[in-house]
Amino acid sequence: MESKVEHAVDQLKSGGVRMTPQRYAILQYLMESFSHPTADDIFRALSPQYPSLSVATVYNNLKVFVDAGLVRELTYGDDSSRFDADMSDHYHVTCTNCGTIVDFDHPPVKEVERAAAASTGFSVFGHRLEIYGLCPTCKGMHS
Repeated sequence: MESKVEHAVDQLKSGGVRMTPQRYAILQYLMESFSHPTADDIFRALSPQYPSLSVATVYNNLKVFVDAGLVRELTYGDDSSRFDADMSDHYHVTCTNCGTIVDFDHPPVKEVERAAAASTGFSVFGHRLEIYGLCPTCKGMHS
């Protein structure tokens, strides 16, 4: 059984992307992370093992992964994008206090896309649903 990481590596190699130890480490970190890390998070986690790693290297590799369709970039209007290696249809709930993002499984809201297409004549190919609140930890501090 091929791991998610190996499958992603094969996909990159077949697209002509050379695999470096740093690139592999970034990819593996993303595939195993459920925290939707920023480039800085990834850099901080990996720099002890890879002293030559730079934030720029992390950003450049993330761009390669996004372009290859392996990773999704989550931009929510703040300065730092977060990255998600789960490419399935799912939504996110974001804590407005600490910024934690948690995956939330819900059947895709396709009827909204169909309604938008029907009323505007657009060819709709996606939507973004953002849910905000306080995570259990922050909720406890605010009560």
